[in-house]
Amino acid sequence: MPFIIGTAGHIDHGKTSLVKALTGEDTDRLKEEKERGISIELGFAHLDLPDLTRAGVIDVPGHERFIRTMVAGSHGVDLVLFTVAADDGVMPQTIEHLEILHLLGVKRGIFVLTKVDLATPARASDVASEIARLAAGTSLDGSPVVPFSFVTGEGRGRLLAAIAEGLTHIDRRRPAGYFRVPVDRAFVLRGHGLVVTGTALQGEVRAGDRLRCLPGNELFRVRSVQVHGEPVDRATWGQRIAINLAGHERPTIERGHVLCDERLTMMSDRFDALVEVRPTAPVPVRNHQRVRVHMGTAERLGKLVILATSHGNAEIPGPAEYGSIPPRLRGPDQIAPGQSAFCQVAIGEPLLALRGDRFIVRDETAQRTLGGGIVLNPWPDTHRRGDPGLDARLRALCTDDYGALAEQFLDERPEFATEAAPLWHFLNLRLEDALEHAARRTAIRVVSPEEQLFTTERKWALLKAALVDGLRDFHRAHPLEAGGDMEALREKLRAPVSPRAFRAFVAQLEAERVVMRQGNLLRLPEHRVALRSDDQAAVDRIHDLLARSPLAPPDLRQIAADTGLDRARLAQLMRVLERDRLVVRAGGDLYFLRESIDSVVRGVREQFSETDEITPAMFRDRFNTTRKYAIPLLEYLDREGVTVRIGDTRRLRQWSKSPAASERSSSG
Repeated sequence: MPFIIGTAGHIDHGKTSLVKALTGEDTDRLKEEKERGISIELGFAHLDLPDLTRAGVIDVPGHERFIRTMVAGSHGVDLVLFTVAADDGVMPQTIEHLEILHLLGVKRGIFVLTKVDLATPARASDVASEIARLAAGTSLDGSPVVPFSFVTGEGRGRLLAAIAEGLTHIDRRRPAGYFRVPVDRAFVLRGHGLVVTGTALQGEVRAGDRLRCLPGNELFRVRSVQVHGEPVDRATWGQRIAINLAGHERPTIERGHVLCDERLTMMSDRFDALVEVRPTAPVPVRNHQRVRVHMGTAERLGKLVILATSHGNAEIPGPAEYGSIPPRLRGPDQIAPGQSAFCQVAIGEPLLALRGDRFIVRDETAQRTLGGGIVLNPWPDTHRRGDPGLDARLRALCTDDYGALAEQFLDERPEFATEAAPLWHFLNLRLEDALEHAARRTAIRVVSPEEQLFTTERKWALLKAALVDGLRDFHRAHPLEAGGDMEALREKLRAPVSPRAFRAFVAQLEAERVVMRQGNLLRLPEHRVALRSDDQAAVDRIHDLLARSPLAPPDLRQIAADTGLDRARLAQLMRVLERDRLVVRAGGDLYFLRESIDSVVRGVREQFSETDEITPAMFRDRFNTTRKYAIPLLEYLDREGVTVRIGDTRRLRQWSKSPAASERSSSG
């Protein structure tokens, strides 16, 4: 298992000297750092332990002005070497660094009591007691305290043993999800191009992979990968890695960006979170307070909106990774020191935030750390405090039951069916893992396996009831219609349903015989078109009008005038007659009786079976009609395949010319 060891502690408490004593490497690489004798930037080294374990080491600056840099280097740390100088004791950044590590979920640490050569044994003992009191109630409560002197070498062996022991107790599960590495350095190396470094949070990367940079959405190809300065075939989560990217010769990436699998595309400009305000915060955090949010190596200005209504000290259920933040709620207008609440964090610029990511909250002026939290939902709607069920929905997000989370996510989406990509993005899982959890959840329904569309049984039942009610209303209003148009019915549904999701939905309802489909028409199985007595009388009248002059019938306007029917009802009756094959629509508003059309077809085949061509005039004379009716009838015969139009003439489809006739036609 890969490990990352980090440092923490007040400025000039010996963090860099400690790393040098353990690794032999001086992590202060900048000229200014060496001149001033303080760390300004992150420093990197590696530590080889007696059991051949090689751990990455991140040395962070201790000055209060560089807290932003300290936070950027502390994500992904498995074990922290927390320095406290025996002569100084606990100092302001000692307290702030400890709060930050607690909020980031660092659970393993060693307090290194440095500079013991400058303090009496009694003083060293007092500082050790002070450390124990300070760590009480934090994630580092109970961590060992090891005396150490860079000058004399005292404690080095004991410290190495404590590190090895501490690493053996780290039982980290392999993080789910696709590859991500927050960038802490980016530079151009002559002859190689762009190189970025960082601590991989999850997944793995190989040469040849394509990575996306967020924000920016640029795609890069991985040229090579190194771990601890050595080329590797692949690098994985929990390692300090350097990635050489092909195709760019200028540093378009900087600290705060994230390199990730190209499938990760969805960024956040707001997220729901469980936020804790530490007991050391000088004042409560107010609702709508402007803050600085640190996540990974990124920093954003934002605003905290407190969502939870007052629940006293109600416990929020959750898995172990949520347990380091005391789950206690306060009132809606502020979060008091030592308390927690559900909040929506709105940030000024989007970033890649995924479920389970931890973040730090500092005041707007960047002078003090207020608290921190864990992302519950990276893409929520804007909430209103007091929304019915909001508190219950937020509480339900505090679980590691991926099936329950998937159901809640799908159920709260505005659309009826959701694609797989938003689902696995939300769960922070790989596609196949998300699908497996969804498949095991009985309340999740697959709308379309081919297109990977999912919904919940609740939403399915609601849409099914809405469609059945809609069809019942349609049949009641249009008893003579065979069914309702699918697209028209879809558009009347309250829930947004895409055409492809609706087609898949209807196909399943049809298989269950809930609805029947004929072309683009839907009906209930029990629906039958039945003419009432007054409808039958109107149909008889229409038949008589069409039969008076079979090949010169009145159009719909004239029929409506003669029968007194309104156009909507007349159109319904004509569709019934057409469906029952009693009339044929030749074009426009012209309808002919079926027997009249059959007579025309027989007459055409008899009269013109030996004729090369049929002109409109010939057709008009043969059937003693006018051009007004002859043209629609000829076009109907074309559509039905009785005749074939060639220019302005027709030929019978089954008519075949002799070679001689064809030759005469071409020469004439």
